[in-house]
Amino acid sequence: MSAMLRCYDGTTPLIPSLHQPALLCDLAAARDLDLAPLLAGLPLRPANFEDAPVLLSPAGWLALLDRAGRALAAPDIAFALGRRMLPGHYGAASQALAQSANLRQALEVLVRHPARLSTLLVPRLVIENDVAVLVFTDAVGLGALRPFVVDMTMTAVSAMVQWLAGERAPWTFCFNRAAPRLPEQHEAYLGSALRFGCLVDAMLVPTAWLDRPWPQAASVDAAVSRLAALRAAAHEGHPERSLLALVHDHLLDTLRASPGLDAAAQALGTSAATLKRRLAAEGTHFQAELDLVRSHVALLHYRFRSADNAAVAKALGFGDVPNFRRSFKRWTGLTPQLLRPSLLST
Repeated sequence: MSAMLRCYDGTTPLIPSLHQPALLCDLAAARDLDLAPLLAGLPLRPANFEDAPVLLSPAGWLALLDRAGRALAAPDIAFALGRRMLPGHYGAASQALAQSANLRQALEVLVRHPARLSTLLVPRLVIENDVAVLVFTDAVGLGALRPFVVDMTMTAVSAMVQWLAGERAPWTFCFNRAAPRLPEQHEAYLGSALRFGCLVDAMLVPTAWLDRPWPQAASVDAAVSRLAALRAAAHEGHPERSLLALVHDHLLDTLRASPGLDAAAQALGTSAATLKRRLAAEGTHFQAELDLVRSHVALLHYRFRSADNAAVAKALGFGDVPNFRRSFKRWTGLTPQLLRPSLLST
């Protein structure tokens, strides 16, 4: 079976109504919102969350989030929902997450099971020297809802870690957007280590925190249960990677070779025309995804590896530095010389 047939996209029914959608409806009901208009046109009814659970597509989940955000019209909705999200009750993946012995294990579970734990954003863990970077990229074409989903997901990870560790981790939160006019909600839920105007959405934490044992780490039963949960998660039968995640995986593996659409399609077991069409359905195209991956890798090289322009150009598959500099400015609006290391700073 090709990788393309095992992935999901915005139209794939894979989110059980008893999972994240039920949490949103609980929050809406707690704030006295009528659920009928919220669920109109979706295969969900207030009475069937338990009696007849259905599967919602990422596009349907986004529509539900958009409606709730508009109807509730409160600045803390993304954050309040995020605090309810993880570990969740999403089967074996949630069980493994809840029984993680430390931050490293929890982040590895999160990265391994995005379809259940982070359906809308792809989490990737990058460890550079003394900093662990959890980078989030679009999984299904979020469009204008990306800020909402980023805030929700970062809050979910932060709140989960605080609960499992018994203390708040010293995260630094980086946002690929301008600072909000009123940052009070970000500060209330995430703390003061906020960096806006970055080139990436990411959470940074000192690597010293990765292997600090959590309270349940001494439990042999928990460790055995976690291993069993991981094995079970591998056989649940649902797709674990989104189409955009698979494309990024391929680009990261082949970046030095200047990957093209035809080679990517072949690697994913499909035709170039099909890949192009499916990317368009997610609101993007191959060159945009290649530029995004290149800009993220360039940022990591500049920030953590003290690389010069020639080294970064080579790592990204450029034959000459001037061409790389022009491309970098097109991706980011900055020349490499103007890139400030504080764009990803702890």
